[in-house]
Amino acid sequence: MCGIVGYIGYREAYPIIIKGLHRLEYRGYDSAGIALYDKGLKVYKKAGKVSDLENFVKGVSLAGTVGMGHTRWATHGAPSDRNSHPHSSSDRKLTIIHNGIIENYGVIKEALLAKGHIFKSDTDTEVLIHLVEDIQKETGLDLLEAVRITLNKVIGAYAIVIMNADEPDVLIAARKGSPMVIGVGKGEYFVASDATPIVEYTKNVIYLNDNEIAYIHRDELLIKNIDNTIQTPYIQELDMKLEALEKGGYDHFMLKEIYEQARSIRDCLRGRIYPSQGEVQLGGIKEYKEKLKNVDRIIIVACGTSWHAGLVGEYLIEEYARVPVEVEYASEFRYRNPIITQKDLVIAISQSGETADTMAALEIAKERGATIFGICNVVGSSIPRFTDAGVYTHAGPEIGVASTKAFTAQVTVLTLIAFYIAQQRGTITQSKLVEYLTELDEIPTLVERTLLCNDHVEKIAARFKDANNCLFLGRGSSFPVALEGALKLKEISYIHAEGYPAAEMKHGPIALIDDDLPVIFIATKNSSYEKVVSNIQEVKARGGHVIAIVSEGDTQVRDMAEYVIEIPQTDDAFVPLLATIPLQLLAYHIAVMRGCNVDQPRNLAKSVTVE
Repeated sequence: MCGIVGYIGYREAYPIIIKGLHRLEYRGYDSAGIALYDKGLKVYKKAGKVSDLENFVKGVSLAGTVGMGHTRWATHGAPSDRNSHPHSSSDRKLTIIHNGIIENYGVIKEALLAKGHIFKSDTDTEVLIHLVEDIQKETGLDLLEAVRITLNKVIGAYAIVIMNADEPDVLIAARKGSPMVIGVGKGEYFVASDATPIVEYTKNVIYLNDNEIAYIHRDELLIKNIDNTIQTPYIQELDMKLEALEKGGYDHFMLKEIYEQARSIRDCLRGRIYPSQGEVQLGGIKEYKEKLKNVDRIIIVACGTSWHAGLVGEYLIEEYARVPVEVEYASEFRYRNPIITQKDLVIAISQSGETADTMAALEIAKERGATIFGICNVVGSSIPRFTDAGVYTHAGPEIGVASTKAFTAQVTVLTLIAFYIAQQRGTITQSKLVEYLTELDEIPTLVERTLLCNDHVEKIAARFKDANNCLFLGRGSSFPVALEGALKLKEISYIHAEGYPAAEMKHGPIALIDDDLPVIFIATKNSSYEKVVSNIQEVKARGGHVIAIVSEGDTQVRDMAEYVIEIPQTDDAFVPLLATIPLQLLAYHIAVMRGCNVDQPRNLAKSVTVE
């Protein structure tokens, strides 16, 4: 949630900041603002997108070699000019940008109001900068120390950057529970919510840890924690290409990322499977082979699309590794007082590696002695640094808010983990593993073939773009695919959609079926194929419009369904990797035809770093 970017160095700050805000806009786009120092502190902010801010500042002086910017996903206070960041202190000497939520802001605000502070917004962020100002005036401390004391008084999550009119050559940054990365250049520093605004200028970055504060001067960088202990930063090199952040000729990032899935799955598999030997190698978890041999239970915690991937993982791990699996919404798990033991393995799945509820769930699991693994896409993010071990998905940057390639990459990793555990526990024969891995190695090629359905899917989208409701049905590991298909449709086209196990249709959802309702079936040739065929007949008998995803060459369902979308024949284990792609394309084309902003759907943000 929210994107922040800052710069201090020898270049003009505004072009760097505004470009950075565009790259971070997937994190929030309710409003945007900048602060620059040039013979005084200047703040410009505007409700709307970053482009609205650009239009707003046309004709004003944007000089200065130090500055910061913010693109907002609204939490406290409706999207408006007055609630846009940056926010300033009473005397206008301090200004702040913030990603996160200060939970005890109400109590602090009451105390500050009693002291005569006047607030101009409805945000918790303005309360935070007024508290810094109040502490500094009462104690006479320098700004760094006042910020440190302030952060010891607040409860909640934050990534902040503060500018001070009295110290124009300094940025102060801090984080707890929200991501923050510092780019280190020659005579310059960059600050951002993630590396996307930084990679163009430097490959050297520092990932700030929770409860750390950075004092960034033009000529030095000092990091300490809120207990006032100086920290030694670890500088690492970014593995990110600039072209990955551009649309590359596609109309939308989402479409580009759908088409990148053959490559992202191939990158995920590279160096991890050896089909002819029947071997899976996962270097990130190899030290835990004994744990995996004897694990009693696996708990997968995730949110949204990652939760759907976890459900696919449950089917695969139980089928091949024969270990009981539970898949939990992280947001529920963290508040349920769950039963966790040292014999459990907890796997967290998060594209960003920063999901607040998932991090909180892991903290509970670690406190109770479980081994914790992470499945993440963003190298250096919070979850990989917190977990005992894990596996990166290597999907590359995903800019579209609706997750596509991250989902199939997560499913790919879970497939590898299922076979890896089965390999350690001896629950699968070597010959069978050779067979499965040989087929898995072909999946990227089959994804490329699946993408050839795009034009056909676009025609189907034109037929159903005005639907008000939609039902997605599947059995076995195709049930999570149905859930994911429904999520994609509703989050970018705003059509109400639900996913169900096909057998559950008779337990309620069948009441919805009429001649206006499109029903999408995942009806590939597998062990439950005949059951799904029966479900299709039940929908047809009630006048529903049947769209079926089928295996190539299927004639039985073709004769029954109004529309069919063929995908290559593959084993049950790998159907989710193929069947999800037509559903992504269907949601994409419907949303475009309805005039929706595909990459920036309303009310959503890419990385959910607040509860």
